[in-house]
This record gives sequence, C-alpha cells and structure tokens, in this order.
Amino acid sequence: MTYNKHDLYELCVQSPKDLVPLIRAIHGDNPMILGEDFAGTSALSHLWVERDGCTAIAVDLDAKALGFRGDHPRVTKNQCDVRAINDPVDVLFVGNFSIGYLHTRSELVEYLTHTRKRLESSGGVFICDTYGGESAYTLGGVHRAHPMPGGKLCRYTWEQHQADPTTGMVTNLIHFRIERAGVIEEELFDAFVYEWRLWSIPELRDAMSDAGFAKTQVYAKLADAIDEEGNAYITAVQDAEEELEESFIVLVVARV
Repeated sequence: MTYNKHDLYELCVQSPKDLVPLIRAIHGDNPMILGEDFAGTSALSHLWVERDGCTAIAVDLDAKALGFRGDHPRVTKNQCDVRAINDPVDVLFVGNFSIGYLHTRSELVEYLTHTRKRLESSGGVFICDTYGGESAYTLGGVHRAHPMPGGKLCRYTWEQHQADPTTGMVTNLIHFRIERAGVIEEELFDAFVYEWRLWSIPELRDAMSDAGFAKTQVYAKLADAIDEEGNAYITAVQDAEEELEESFIVLVVARV
C-alpha cells in the first residue's frame, strides 16, 4: 500500500479541530469569513465552514494540494500568489510557519499591507505562527509516533536540516515511516521540504506595524481552556519569561 503524504501530514502535523476554536477566541467576536493563506490541503477551511453561515477562502500555489479534499460550496479555492487575492475576510490565518515563504522584509511588509486591506472592512485580525528560543537554529530532528488503523504506527520526523542565524534562512524536512509490529512497511523520506526565512517575534511585529496594523500581540499556541461546547479561552502573553518555554511556538497577531 502506498500512503499519500498529505494524509500523513494531516495525521501527524495539522490539528484544525484545535485551531478553529483558538482562532475564534483570538479574534474575540464572531468571525464568519476565514482567509487561509498558504493553505495546502485547506483542511482548516473545510473544518471552519462546518458552522452554519461560515465561509472560507483558501489560497495556495499547489493545485494538487488544494484539490486534495475536493470541493465544498462554502470554500473558495484559489491557486495563485497570496498577494493576488483581494476578497475581504474577518480573520486571516497563516499556519505551519508558512509566513517563512516570504524571504525578504520588503516582501513581508508588502504581503502584510495587502492583508490589512482585506481585513479593514470588518476590523479583522491576522494570525501567523513562528518558532524561536534557544533551539531555533539547532540542527536535528523531533520524532513522534501516531497510531493508525489496523494496529499500525506512523513515525513522524521533523528535521531542521540547515539553519543560518546570520540570514535567518532554514531548511526543514518532514519524513514519515509506517510500521506494524515493528516491521517497516513504507518510508517517505523528504516528503515535504521547506526553504524558509525564520522570522522572529519582534521582526514580525515591526513589519505588522509598518504595514499599518494598529496593534500586535503574541499568544502561546495552546488555549488556556476549552469548555464543553468547544469554545476556547486564551490570553495574550504578558510576561515572556514566565509564559514561554526556552524553545517555543507562538502565534503572532495583528489587529486592524
């Protein structure tokens, strides 16, 4: 059996069911229109529209990834540069460190300025993630095992293959290995290869301010609490020394 790398990615990496309430909580009101830039398979968009009346606009250059989940009447998919879409949204999300596809500060500010215009009519919110801390430029891998049907395991590896702190450029790889009872059934080396500019928190916040956003904040990438109805509660980081680990993943937020 040959496994699809997008299926394995959604099993091991993405967690849209956790992101949807988190995005709503950070927005703070009742956002109806989601923009998902660098959307990949648009898994977040498809989950977002499960709430009545909600719509989503997913943008990615990869037509195969965008088509992975098929069509949905309330998800609009656009295969193009993220700076080519002008449709207004209430909240715009860039996940999985994809803000790093913008390699220069001028590109970053240009994109954020464009994004702010898409959010202006609703007084909306832009959210992206980044990682940092003491291991930000350390080479090596993180390994996790995820159970699969039939008693199988998917062993997932996130590898930081190259990292240059003088330029901020990193090369990150994702590998998958499928096992059953200790026997390797299939391996997908370099299933995903990323050449990213690793933007720091202050770099992102400065660029957001230069793009005209009124306020920027930082959130740890976990909800403080989720109630029985699936509503998340989260507060912005006030004391980084107390609230962030030595190595961290955060959400950097800009408000119109």
